[in-house]
Amino acid sequence: MVWGFGHLGRGSLAVLGSTWARRVVGSAILGAVCQHTDIRKCQIIEQSNMKVELLPALTDNYMYLIIDEDTKEAAIVDPVQPQKVMETVKKHGVKLTTVLTTHHHWDHAGGNEKLVKMERGLKVYGGDDRVGALTQKVSHLTMLQVGSLTIKCLATPCHTSGHICYFVSKPNSSEPPAVFTGDTLFVAGCGKFYEGTADEMYKALLEVLGRLPPETKVYCGHEYTINNLKFARHVEPNNVAIQEKLAWAKTKCAVGEPAVPSTLAEEFTYNPFMRVREKTVQQHAGETDPVTTMRAIRKEKDNFKVPKD
Repeated sequence: MVWGFGHLGRGSLAVLGSTWARRVVGSAILGAVCQHTDIRKCQIIEQSNMKVELLPALTDNYMYLIIDEDTKEAAIVDPVQPQKVMETVKKHGVKLTTVLTTHHHWDHAGGNEKLVKMERGLKVYGGDDRVGALTQKVSHLTMLQVGSLTIKCLATPCHTSGHICYFVSKPNSSEPPAVFTGDTLFVAGCGKFYEGTADEMYKALLEVLGRLPPETKVYCGHEYTINNLKFARHVEPNNVAIQEKLAWAKTKCAVGEPAVPSTLAEEFTYNPFMRVREKTVQQHAGETDPVTTMRAIRKEKDNFKVPKD
């Protein structure tokens, strides 16, 4: 999510990761959206090996608290609202040790510096020197540990050049792993190509994320599900999986419940950006190559007027 604010356009604010943006714009935005975020409900996804609490933030962001059930050690993904994070940590009675930053944009990394002052000794990971309060820069296939959980860093440059997704699993567990995809992969969508190319997004979605286990739960950075599915329906009007997912998402969002997580297997059935190898998507784009199809439908979506229904 990137906001328009005063004379700042959507694009210009998107690339602000600066102290100026945090100080001047941040407090005004946080104040403006507090009431709105109150109607978005938190949700806990429990497995025997790990617990994930979805924490709505700002207008449509998600932060994620990941708890290792064995050790009660925890990590937080993109803690843009630190006070809310610490209240949730206290509620669960866990030890927060780790910050996993997907990318440097303010609405993801903007809370890092405040959080490290609230909770001393935090390890702050990210793939970009522009990430605030960074203690260790990671790269593709860097391995991290939170309690008994293993975290594999996956470089997915395009939305930003230093974007990292985090694949979380527990060795020898029969339960599905999770991937925290920031602004690379959304439910039924993908991030804008601010600092990359269609070829990079193709590799990120199809060759990196798409090769993870199909049952992997996908936790993305924003609640864009309904609008993404409306575009997906425009691309593939006869795709039943899209129609069914859209109807489901509307019922969830109507009562303030998240339409996250999905799974990678599901994304291959309704996400047009994961389906650029499919003839139906290529025909819509007027292309025969997956990468040029990716470029064409991303450009189309950038200018897509979302219908009301």
